[in-house]
Formats: sequence, C-alpha cells, structure tokens
Amino acid sequence: MKIKVVNTGRQPLPQYATAQSAGLDLRANIDEPIILKPLERRLIPTGLHIALPVGYEAQIRPRSGLALKHGLTVLNTPGTVDADYRGEIMVLLINFSNEPFTVNDGERIAQMVIARHEQAEFELVEELDETERGVGGYGHTGVK
Repeated sequence: MKIKVVNTGRQPLPQYATAQSAGLDLRANIDEPIILKPLERRLIPTGLHIALPVGYEAQIRPRSGLALKHGLTVLNTPGTVDADYRGEIMVLLINFSNEPFTVNDGERIAQMVIARHEQAEFELVEELDETERGVGGYGHTGVK
C-alpha cells in the first residue's frame, strides 16, 4: 500500500525498523527542546500530513522503551488519524514519571500503525442473544 505524505518538517519519513514491524516510528519536529514536567501533557508536532485510503486509519501508539524507562506515553492511546484528516499529525504525550523529561528535535516519540477498519450500522432490537459470559464485565473471570 502506498500512502501519500507531505513532510513540512525536517525529519525523515517514518520507516519500519524491521521487516516484520507493525509500527513506524514518529519523530518530534520541534524548533527547541520541550521539557515535560511530571504529569504534564503536550501536543508534539511531527511535520507529517498523510492521505490514507478509505477504510484505513493510522493508530498513534506509545513507544514501549519510553514508557518503561521514562514513564512517557501517548495519552489518548491509541490516537486515531482518520482517512479524511489532512492536518499535521500531532502526538499527545504525557509524562507519568516523577522526573522532567526533555523531548528533543528528531526524537522518536511514538509509533504509527496503519490498520483497516469497518464502519458499522446499528440495528435497534429489543434484546440480544444469550452467551456463556452474559453481562459479566470487569473482573468477572477472576485474577488467575
């Protein structure tokens, strides 16, 4: 699949790190470092604008290394870029650690996964079919 992209930033286009990677790394495209204080959240620009095919979305997800080592994550995980959006891809980062974190220009801040999706049509009914689970929700299967 080919995705049209306009790069208004200074960073290279996203690339897969390995032949079987699901996500492409997104990089910060900023003029000066951004310091995220503990519990602070900020939109970080990437300089990228994309045109996805109809029926696809781009999911913006955290990078596991930043989450583990620095407590940094994407707040609205996964963020969704719709096929008809043409604005700049921005990453909503939050610092869950107790220490400030500095985001530098060109730093890999998130990953983007391209995924197919469906649009559903809801049908109003009076009741749903029975299942083994039924109405069991959060924690209903225990902690094992």
